[in-house]
Amino acid sequence: MTLSALLPVLILATSLVPSVLMFLLPERAARARTVINVAGAAAKVVLVFLLLRGVAAGATYEARFALVPGLELLLRVDALSLLFLTLSAVLWLATTVYALSYLAGTPDQNRFFAFFSLCVVATTGIALAGTPITFFFFYELLTLATYPLVVHRGDPAALAGGRKYLAYTLAGSIVLLVGIVWLESMVGPIEFTRAGALEEMRRTTPDALRAAFVLLVGGLAVKAALVPLHSWLPSAMVAPAPVSALLHAVAVVKAGAFGIVRVIFDVYGIDAVEGLGLGVPLAAAASATILYGSVRALTQSDIKRRLAYSTVSQVSYIVLGVALGGPTAAIGGLVHLVHQGLMKVTLFFCAGAFAETVHVHRIDQMDGLGPRMPWTMLAFSIAAFGMIGVPPVAGFVSKWYLGIGSLEAGHAWVILVLAVSSLLNAAYFLPLVYRAWFLPPAGPWEEMRPGRRYETDAGMFLPPVATSLAALLVGLLAATELSPLSWTRLIVERGYAP
Repeated sequence: MTLSALLPVLILATSLVPSVLMFLLPERAARARTVINVAGAAAKVVLVFLLLRGVAAGATYEARFALVPGLELLLRVDALSLLFLTLSAVLWLATTVYALSYLAGTPDQNRFFAFFSLCVVATTGIALAGTPITFFFFYELLTLATYPLVVHRGDPAALAGGRKYLAYTLAGSIVLLVGIVWLESMVGPIEFTRAGALEEMRRTTPDALRAAFVLLVGGLAVKAALVPLHSWLPSAMVAPAPVSALLHAVAVVKAGAFGIVRVIFDVYGIDAVEGLGLGVPLAAAASATILYGSVRALTQSDIKRRLAYSTVSQVSYIVLGVALGGPTAAIGGLVHLVHQGLMKVTLFFCAGAFAETVHVHRIDQMDGLGPRMPWTMLAFSIAAFGMIGVPPVAGFVSKWYLGIGSLEAGHAWVILVLAVSSLLNAAYFLPLVYRAWFLPPAGPWEEMRPGRRYETDAGMFLPPVATSLAALLVGLLAATELSPLSWTRLIVERGYAP
């Protein structure tokens, strides 16, 4: 096997090997568990940055494995896959450090980290998938690997949330598979490259192609949490905080959004999507989800549920950007995949630290929390301002490009959607920030444990501080060559938008 074929396999192995070892490791081997998980996550980051350097220089990386005659598993690294893969690798490392501290002293940690790593295998495979069938294989693995994490606590609420998660996602997968099989029966085997195979088909059987598109995007919309297929996501908030962070910032919802990007850019092609009249209806559905999620977030008193409805809203910015059909809007949507991940993982890290350190779960319990946990609350505040779109945090960059791109594409109505959604973002985030920094606490806070160096355990303190700083820096340094925005421009220049 050549080096170009070996690297995608090694990327998968960095999370597959820890998963297997976790199933075999004795539960009492806490130090070994820490070393294995952190080493695997760190190795993935190193390999991903090697791939970034190679792809930027024009190198290609591809591995093919024959499953049955005429059907193969294809792993391919391109600029678009690396956008998702880099986010996954970096935030997996941060979430691993956080989870090791969050779960310290609890039972069944080996099972948790085994499925946690398997979830990252699936996310990595989704990023590297070179065909719809390969994508579907890892997409289903993600569903099955995430379920044990959602129900990890084993209480009735967790089991109910897990059942709802499975019902929604498996139903969506059936629809997705039907769409893949139907489309390939019309046009033959498909690989994720700039579409051209559909050009003749869209002139002869446009209705069939429209129907297949609806099935593909409809199946993916479940994990992307587009309205009305979103209600599994708030129910899954019974999961531990590291799982919530993984679901919202890296894995499940991003897998759905990333799949929609692949369908638009690499299966149909943006010209075919526009020619078939599919882009504007999808943009309208994404806009409705953006507004609905924000309105529902306003009504939530539980911190994690408010963040969950925020995710319903924010992930649809990605879909909106790629559905509008213009390069600038596509840049705004694609870069939000990274920006939203950094901001949302910070918010869930902080929510978990609040709950575990001072037992704060509801918004009305946050009064005076800032002085008690100043660095954690500062991280939360930065991420919240970014979600609103306050410069110079990353979220401002995404919304700016979406706004300019919507005008370039001739869809000025999107400006109103962005303005209203930003006002709603402010309405549901600013009260939390105000309560924490400007209201007195209801009573004395629980004292810090003796010997604790930080305001909470180090493993729950350092990751949100680091990710909030990253969310700030990628906004401040957006114009530099190493920023996610510059990489997204590279994707567009290489043919992922008109």
